[in-house]
Amino acid sequence: MASAPGSGRSRADVVTPELVARLTSQVIGGGRTTSTAPLTGETLAELPQATPESVQEDVDTAFDRARAAQPAWADRPVRQRAAVLLRFHDLVLRRQAEALDLIQLETGKTRLHAFEEVLAVAVAARHYGRKASDYLRPKRHTGAIPALTRVTELRQPRGVVGQIAPWNYPLELSVGDALPALLAGNALVMKPDTETALTALWARELLVEAGLPAEVWQVVLGDGPVVGPELVARADYVSFTGSTRTGREVAQQAAARLVGSSLELGGKNAMLVLPDADLGKAAQGALRAAYSSAGQLCVSVERLYVHESVAEDFLARFVAATKAMRLGGSLAYGADMGSLVSQRQLDQVAGHVADAVEQGATVLAGGRARPDVGPLFYEPTILDGVRPGMAVCAEETFGPVVSIYRYATEDEAVELANATPYGLNASVWGRDGRNARRVAARLRAGTVNVNEGYAAAYGSVQSPMGGMGDSGLGRRHGSEGILKYTEAQTVAHQRVLPMAPSLGMSDEAYAEFMTRSLRALKALRFR
Repeated sequence: MASAPGSGRSRADVVTPELVARLTSQVIGGGRTTSTAPLTGETLAELPQATPESVQEDVDTAFDRARAAQPAWADRPVRQRAAVLLRFHDLVLRRQAEALDLIQLETGKTRLHAFEEVLAVAVAARHYGRKASDYLRPKRHTGAIPALTRVTELRQPRGVVGQIAPWNYPLELSVGDALPALLAGNALVMKPDTETALTALWARELLVEAGLPAEVWQVVLGDGPVVGPELVARADYVSFTGSTRTGREVAQQAAARLVGSSLELGGKNAMLVLPDADLGKAAQGALRAAYSSAGQLCVSVERLYVHESVAEDFLARFVAATKAMRLGGSLAYGADMGSLVSQRQLDQVAGHVADAVEQGATVLAGGRARPDVGPLFYEPTILDGVRPGMAVCAEETFGPVVSIYRYATEDEAVELANATPYGLNASVWGRDGRNARRVAARLRAGTVNVNEGYAAAYGSVQSPMGGMGDSGLGRRHGSEGILKYTEAQTVAHQRVLPMAPSLGMSDEAYAEFMTRSLRALKALRFR
């Protein structure tokens, strides 16, 4: 596997002291911490953070500021709030080079994979900017007594949303989730991951430039176990993206306070290659599905099921394409795969591969760290002969490793794909679109892509995206992605006659009248 040429630009060219000072000027926390650049291992920035000693006061301050600012923001008409998102959309596209540099420096991913985040955020901003008025508008419903009971369903903001964002998609999974929460009229207190905080802070700065009142979005940095519980303890609703283990803790803490939460958690996603698949396209699709952002995205494919009749032909193509991939950390387009984000991720990936090989699995491609390219690079890897009992078989690797399995029948493929507690994303490849969609509908996953790995479903922002089983609760995107940040309120206005005996009617006469009315309403097909 070759390495891609560099661009000549460095960390110092992008992350200047002036930039760090500007982005962190409103971050709450008297402690200090540093972030590092995965591509080189050098210090990226010194950042303020909440410490164990200061965290309660720091988080209190953030929530106090957000609560003070929220009512005025919620009082703005929805169209005015939506206009902020549409201006933000234009700013992100216009200044995307800044975002790409920061994303690459903080995560180590390639520029093309960083651009996926710009795309996702712009699409979400456009969608909610255009559709929020429809999603949030008051809705009229048939009342208890038609014509006499006027019923309106309102959508009220929850108040202050607490958001815990991960490191792997620092633009999309920070501001992408913040946009609908803010547009619904809430304020926001966010804890982005410290290692990728600059990207989230850059997005906040652009949203303020687009017209968001600065106090409405507060940021507290610090270690997850320190800041996270304090944030959940004060929020009116919690949005969390991260591991299943931590997600359970967040859900339990929120539920104890009778506070709602949405959780996008882990995955062990499957790709099915049907016997009629276009194998060339499927092999290229598997590259994107397994190795985008070095496999460090929740919807990436880690299990690849191929029909036995086409397995050898598919593998010849997939292995050759994987071995031809170019590794690189340049702040420019050109590399096919970038770096892992941390030593912890590198150790987990290497550990899963080593465990599988020790138990008899075969490495068809990759299987090595590449310190010659950068301190945290690991080759895109294909494993064959993976069996139950190997860590890579059932546990989420969250790296550029995919295991190959062969199947004989469609029923077997579906059963194997569903044999996991996770249910986030899946992929089905076949020329017969109707049959491929039928197979897709049998898979236990929140999103299923046909002839694509993950981007088709994720990019279709009018439709819900989220997980089943251990992959989480709730959905982002579409109506569910914004209505979850609201409380439904029913206002029922009773006119002329009360919901009780009136006009001298006895209780018995009232009961008889209402019985006849109910029968009539059913006959007239009222709902």
